[in-house]
Amino acid sequence: MHNGQSLVFDNIETLEQGINLMEQIDDALYANNDHRYFRSGTGKHMRHILDHYLSFLNARNGRINYDTRRRDRRLERERVYAIAAAREIIGRLRKFGDEQQNIDAAVQVNSNRGDQRGEGAAWSASTRQRELQFLLSHTVHHYALIALTLRIQGVEPPESFGVAPSTLRFETAQTSG
Repeated sequence: MHNGQSLVFDNIETLEQGINLMEQIDDALYANNDHRYFRSGTGKHMRHILDHYLSFLNARNGRINYDTRRRDRRLERERVYAIAAAREIIGRLRKFGDEQQNIDAAVQVNSNRGDQRGEGAAWSASTRQRELQFLLSHTVHHYALIALTLRIQGVEPPESFGVAPSTLRFETAQTSG
C-alpha cells in the first residue's frame, strides 16, 4: 500500500470510529447542544466533519472551498442520517483510493476570505494528499472535542476515540515491543 492509499485508509478508519460511536449513543445525546459547558455537541461536530469531507470530494475544477459547505442541519439532528452520510463518504473515499487517483494532484483551497460563493476568496496551493492529511487531523481533533462533551454528559467514549491513527499504531508498537 503506497502512502496515498495509506492516508485514504486512515481517513476511512477514522470515519468508521465516528460511525461506531454514533451507533452506540442515542438520538437525544447525539443532538444535544444545550449544555452550560458547550454549544456544539456530538451532532454539530459530526455535521462539521462530514461537510468538510464532502467539500473535498465534491471539489470542482481542482478547487476546494471549505467555506461553502452545505451545512445540512439533518446531519446534526438525525443520527441515522449522519451514519448513512458517513458510510457514503467512506464509499467515495474507497473508490478514490481504489482508482489510485493522482493523490499528488494540485488543488486550490479557499483560505477563509470570501463570500459564500467563494468570490473574493484568496486561494492557496495544495495537493489532494495534503488535504487528506488536513481532513484526518481535523476529524481527530473534532472527535477529541466530541469525547470531551460526552464525558461532561456522563458517557465514556471508546478509549481510542479522538486519537490519531499514527498515535494508536505507535502505542500498539510500544506495548508489543
